[in-house]
Amino acid sequence: MANSSAAPIMLELVDEDGTTIGTAEKLSAHVPPGRLHRAFSVFLFDSKGRLLLQRRALGKYHSPGVWSNTCCGHPYPQEPPFAAAARRVGEELGAAPSLMREAGTVRYNHPDPESGLVEQEFNHLFVGLLDDTLRPDPEEISETAFVSWNELRERHASDPFSTWFMTVLDAARPAIREVTGGAGGW
Repeated sequence: MANSSAAPIMLELVDEDGTTIGTAEKLSAHVPPGRLHRAFSVFLFDSKGRLLLQRRALGKYHSPGVWSNTCCGHPYPQEPPFAAAARRVGEELGAAPSLMREAGTVRYNHPDPESGLVEQEFNHLFVGLLDDTLRPDPEEISETAFVSWNELRERHASDPFSTWFMTVLDAARPAIREVTGGAGGW
């Protein structure tokens, strides 16, 4: 349980070019209409070219119980996005990528009808390989699955996914193809 006297989690507000313009408390940046802030999304693949998905824990305040990319989150103010992505992979999955590289950025505005919150993000994308044993944090992740492109399409058609998932996946696909060499159908 979080201590009610704990310091609020802060994140970086950015302009349309991704330049830092200030900070805001995490939840306040997601309240409609949302404030543009820095985020990251990670896509990790196994040796067969399958993407590691996570199902967000039911206790999360934002987008609980939905499937999403391997890991996502927000850098702390002045924390480099790559360092934040590597940190959160370790914290959420209890694992370390054997390779992780930058895959560009994407800007989006996705309201979440379930929570009423808004994802107004300048998102740094990362793709890589994972051959470590997973030890997911149950406070963050309720389930994981490695899927090929065809398996992802089937799952996406039948299961709930995060509002941002297809936007970040589509933006990362050129780098995904490079990292996987086309394995898994990407």
